[in-house]
Amino acid sequence: MFPLSDENPHFLTPYTTYALIALNIAAWIFVQGLGTEPSLGTSVCTLGMIPGELLQTLAAGTTFQVGPNAFCTLTDTPNWLTAVSHMFLHGGWLHIIGNLWFLWIFGNNVEDSMGHARFAVFYVLCGLAAAAAQVLSDPASGIPMVGASGAIGGVMGAYVLLYPKVRVKMLIILGFYVTTFTVPAFWMLGYWFAAQLIGGVGSIGAQGGGVAFWAHVGGFVAGAALILLFRDPELVRRHPNRGWSAG
Repeated sequence: MFPLSDENPHFLTPYTTYALIALNIAAWIFVQGLGTEPSLGTSVCTLGMIPGELLQTLAAGTTFQVGPNAFCTLTDTPNWLTAVSHMFLHGGWLHIIGNLWFLWIFGNNVEDSMGHARFAVFYVLCGLAAAAAQVLSDPASGIPMVGASGAIGGVMGAYVLLYPKVRVKMLIILGFYVTTFTVPAFWMLGYWFAAQLIGGVGSIGAQGGGVAFWAHVGGFVAGAALILLFRDPELVRRHPNRGWSAG
């Protein structure tokens, strides 16, 4: 299942959402070379967040393979800026397209609830919370974490509290059968969150790379908590679809 759109108007021009999408695309083009090597591997190793390097739980000089011809060698100097830079990097075309599509659908209405500057701070804080959750889940990991999905998980956590009954149009593909249907946001986002929890539990003790499930969980929970502080009641009040009484 994949969301296509939501039936939720917005009142502010979502400049911050546009800027975040543009920054991710710019990083993909100019830093990651549109996913080509050696740019992709180099960017992931130098700007991706590596828990074992940040916490120095792995020895300097330890090497991990992150691609067919890409290897990361850990240093003895933690680069804490990677806690932010990793949010703007991706591992492949499907990774960046999927993340930015979710941000496009849900970001504008969350930005609408708090304003442009607050949304920028909110987004980064959700990304940091997501990174912390992933580090805590495996502090000795040497696999770089990249992707905007933790921060976007925070956007979705905020959305489900703000607009739980908004209808979301979904695409479903079952073999050769393709159809669309609409569901309430709380159903779609609740399903997504449950899937991340299940994936996170299943990933405990696993070796190698994969989906950063605990980052998704941490970002979602952070977004649901932070929206209570960041929302502007005056901006939220004008939304006809706000809260459980909508519709």
